[in-house]
Amino acid sequence: MSELMQGRVSVIIPARNEEANIARAVRSVAAQQDAGEIVVVDDQSQDRTAENLKSLKTEIPKLHTLRLDSLPEGWLGKSHAVAAGAHQANGEWFLFTDADTEHMPGSLATLLDIAEKRRADLLSVSPGQETRAWWEKAVIPLVYLKLASLYRFDEVSDPNSPAAAANGQYVLIRRSMYERIGGHEAVRAEILEDLELARRVKSAGGRLVFLPGARWVRTRMYRTFSAMWSGWTKNLYLLYGGNTWRMFRTVVKLCLLDVLPAALFVVSCIWLSTGRGSVVAVLAVVTGLLVLLRLWTYGRALARLGFDSRLASYDVVGAALLSLLLMNSARAHRVSGRIQWKGRDYATKKRAG
Repeated sequence: MSELMQGRVSVIIPARNEEANIARAVRSVAAQQDAGEIVVVDDQSQDRTAENLKSLKTEIPKLHTLRLDSLPEGWLGKSHAVAAGAHQANGEWFLFTDADTEHMPGSLATLLDIAEKRRADLLSVSPGQETRAWWEKAVIPLVYLKLASLYRFDEVSDPNSPAAAANGQYVLIRRSMYERIGGHEAVRAEILEDLELARRVKSAGGRLVFLPGARWVRTRMYRTFSAMWSGWTKNLYLLYGGNTWRMFRTVVKLCLLDVLPAALFVVSCIWLSTGRGSVVAVLAVVTGLLVLLRLWTYGRALARLGFDSRLASYDVVGAALLSLLLMNSARAHRVSGRIQWKGRDYATKKRAG
């Protein structure tokens, strides 16, 4: 990027109890030459987020912080935080990104260049996912594989397709378009505010570009099993468009293609060890081959999304956990009508499915 193009982007980061993440996120965006300012919105954090930000300000002059002490009626926390940050920002472009992200060197310049060459009004990428614990390795890659089939990158990026999507971990949007569609105030009560922003941009005649982004951004979404459980319970029902029949079909496929063959293989091997006959041996061979075939196809699919293909070894556990998550998400949205996230309790909107 030329010197004249530096500083055109305002980076806006909502932070609620992000003491473990905020320094990495801020330093990685501060190193981006096109980031003219960084606005971090401290959303009523009760940990050391504020202290960490104070220390960062001494080394990063373009870092500005804003503290929120309340959540107005009718708003969800993240939308309120980023709306407040956008109100303070001055850039030609806004980059909304999460406090748990890390931005690779030169990523903003590259993605800004892509957005301008493709005349995009909103560019979003699906970051690379760091998976450390067994439950992350089991669930996260499988969820993203399902999302890639629900929201295909090429369809979302096609101006002639009605498909619209964005990943709130990285949303680069023209300020003019953001203001034209009403900003986050227009989606203040939406749990999936990123998806709704993308829909509004496309409905307004704007262009979307949606890309796999492992080479540019990475994140570790959840540090505890309970946070992962709450996060996907909050999101999955809405990501499936409130379509419980589609969710049910996913659960059935996961059980029939992933869980059942593995279970039958284990049972047949146990039977063989007790001296059962040739029929059981055939069952063991057939189910074993089915399991291997599934692992091979799953590994190839993961590799295409930028995941380590060896994560396919967690397939059976992931399929079982994702099935439970899908059912729990549907229950939370359609039966209890409440979801919890980051210490806040929200009412859900029930949708026909």
